[in-house]
Amino acid sequence: MDQQLVVYNSLSGKKEAFTPLVEGHVGIYVCGPTVYSNVHLGNCRTFISFDIIFRYLKYLGYKVRYVRNITDAGHLENDEDAGEDRISKRARLEQLEPMEVVQRYTVDFHNTLATFNTLPPSIEPTATGHIMEQIELIKTLVDKGMAYEVNGSVYFDVLKYNQHHQYGILSKRNIEDLIHNTRTLDGQIDKKNPQDFALWKKAEPQHIMRWPSPWGVGFPGWHLECTAMSTKYLGETFDIHGGGMDLKFPHHECEIAQATAIHQKAPVRYWLHANMLTLNGKKMAKSTGNNILPHELFSGENKLFSKAYSPEVVRFFMLQAHYRSIVDISEAALAAAEKGYQRLLEALTQLATLETAATNAFDFESWQARCHAAMNDDFNTPVLIAHLFDAAKAIKSAHNNQLDIDAATKEKLQKQLEVFIKEVLGLEMKLQHKKQSADDGLATATISLLLELRDQARLKRDFETADQIRDALLALNIQPNDGKDGTTFNIQ
Repeated sequence: MDQQLVVYNSLSGKKEAFTPLVEGHVGIYVCGPTVYSNVHLGNCRTFISFDIIFRYLKYLGYKVRYVRNITDAGHLENDEDAGEDRISKRARLEQLEPMEVVQRYTVDFHNTLATFNTLPPSIEPTATGHIMEQIELIKTLVDKGMAYEVNGSVYFDVLKYNQHHQYGILSKRNIEDLIHNTRTLDGQIDKKNPQDFALWKKAEPQHIMRWPSPWGVGFPGWHLECTAMSTKYLGETFDIHGGGMDLKFPHHECEIAQATAIHQKAPVRYWLHANMLTLNGKKMAKSTGNNILPHELFSGENKLFSKAYSPEVVRFFMLQAHYRSIVDISEAALAAAEKGYQRLLEALTQLATLETAATNAFDFESWQARCHAAMNDDFNTPVLIAHLFDAAKAIKSAHNNQLDIDAATKEKLQKQLEVFIKEVLGLEMKLQHKKQSADDGLATATISLLLELRDQARLKRDFETADQIRDALLALNIQPNDGKDGTTFNIQ
């Protein structure tokens, strides 16, 4: 493949040619979940987006080290430096050990992503498994004068960092504006400046999760955890850092500041951010009831949708939007995705049994190049899917004797379609078969009888009767498909 992969770099705000630090190798770090509750669909969209990126990099032949962490400590409520640890709070409310909470929701996270057919990362480190690495990074920042200790807590000095670097480089925020718009909150009294953020927090007596450190018993800051884990497994500078758009500020901004202050160089070359998923045109929120968990969608046991939708259909729906755009999930959108997904898989079934021609009218090389161009343009899955539907349309035409496809082209098309659908898009290619009731069987038999009568009318050149049967079927959204071996039908 001669085409160059181009990615949208949030740091520069534009598309850039992707060139890894080490030829043939890619290091990618994605911020994983804070495991204090069931993973929601918005989270799943982010991880499915980066699953596509992981899959396509592998498809291009790169050896990829994909690191995705588990945050099991240090992430405080409202992403602030004050308040209660989210996991500790859940443990207190449910009267559990914090690690019971972590285990329960880590298992839920893994099971849900497996249901969506995402590949596991190469390494999945936990924050609590890297306390010593975080303490060493804090020591370095204190020694460099970029952090200070107050009453057992350690804070990063944002204003001092900004004297030689740019805090806000990723989110395009100006430090003066940040200072002007900052409110002093409870728990910030120890800070030199409200913009400073915690690297280590003193654990109050009631705080369940706590570790010894040179500054006293405490727990790590949320931002520091990712810097410790990403640099340990990918190096001081690595290729791609990803996460949800909501993490750009302050989380990723703080990661850049910490790592740059420690190593005196930019930690990441390409920053990639996935956008949010909305529900029925509104932001998902448990408080308003405009929220649904994956298993509720798969089972149909919810008040928002009239039926169940399979994980494959939900994944396919998400991939019909670019990962950087907001996508809204609704009954109409899922129903359309289900119909489209089935049409794609039915085309594969038709291709498998297609009788080939001696000549060929399908330009496979041009079609394949367009598919690659879509994915090389910042992993543009909706455009790739549009090209897959182009192939499905051509297959249907060939099935109806309206387009010639020879044996060599059929073989290449079969292999490439399966690779794009199964390996790149991560779809399991399972036709959604309904349980057939007696009524369904009677309906099928009736349609088959009508098609047989139509075929007989055509043989007798009674085209008026044949057309009447066809038009009656089309009015019922039943599409007759005339082929070499007789007439089949699809219900639209």
